[in-house]
Amino acid sequence: MSKRITPFASRYCSTLGRLKEAIRRKRPGLLRRGVVLQHDNATPHSANLTQQWLQRYGWEILPHSAHSPDLAPSDFHLFGPLKRHLGGMAFETEDDLISELRNWFDNLDVDFFRVGINSLLSRWQKCIDLHRDYVEK
Repeated sequence: MSKRITPFASRYCSTLGRLKEAIRRKRPGLLRRGVVLQHDNATPHSANLTQQWLQRYGWEILPHSAHSPDLAPSDFHLFGPLKRHLGGMAFETEDDLISELRNWFDNLDVDFFRVGINSLLSRWQKCIDLHRDYVEK
């Protein structure tokens, strides 16, 4: 069975290219040691174009159970605090919302992201122990 073609794969590859450039600027040794990327099984992530891009640059992909928010730091770590922050707010325009989001992200401490990424290890192990079933909190 061939992988589907998606118009979003090209955009995703462009995003990966920007990520690669940011890593090159900020952590150049990381590119030489190898990048391990975790993304879900969304169609743009599994498209042939994306797989070719990842193979070209030698990026390793962590396997991800289908439909498993337990392993997506954005789902288990980011969206809760973001939802609490935005709770009760109303925005006149999309630009106002974007401005508030940028402000919120800019003011997050680096430890916020470190905790989310580090908790992925224990959640990953729980998922493996549960034979890829959902992880209870």
